[in-house]
Amino acid sequence: MSDRPLSLFKLCIAIAAGVWLGFIAIALTAWLASRYLFPQSLAPVAQAVQQLGKPAMVEPQPPNRLFEQYQQNLQKQEQQQALDQARSNARNLSNPKCQFWLQQDQNAPNEKTRANVLQFCD
Repeated sequence: MSDRPLSLFKLCIAIAAGVWLGFIAIALTAWLASRYLFPQSLAPVAQAVQQLGKPAMVEPQPPNRLFEQYQQNLQKQEQQQALDQARSNARNLSNPKCQFWLQQDQNAPNEKTRANVLQFCD
């Protein structure tokens, strides 16, 4: 009776090993068959290997967006400083065109009013 559980254990181990080895054999066969029956699937790899010897083309980088934003902010600050100087300049108090555009820029600021303030004011 002690011989029966040992042989049952050996049978389970043998079945598990057979299933595992069968799986390995099927996977290896499928890999070899795909390699020899479908060599075009390796074409991208071959092209990549051929391109390793060629110098890489360097494409121009797009301008840095943060730098563009920085430049725009600088322009806005310079424009604001020029407007502040025009408002604080005492000579502009006697200039009616400057006063008109300063008032327009204060009431409804836009690009046109700012440009006219910079044009007509000192």
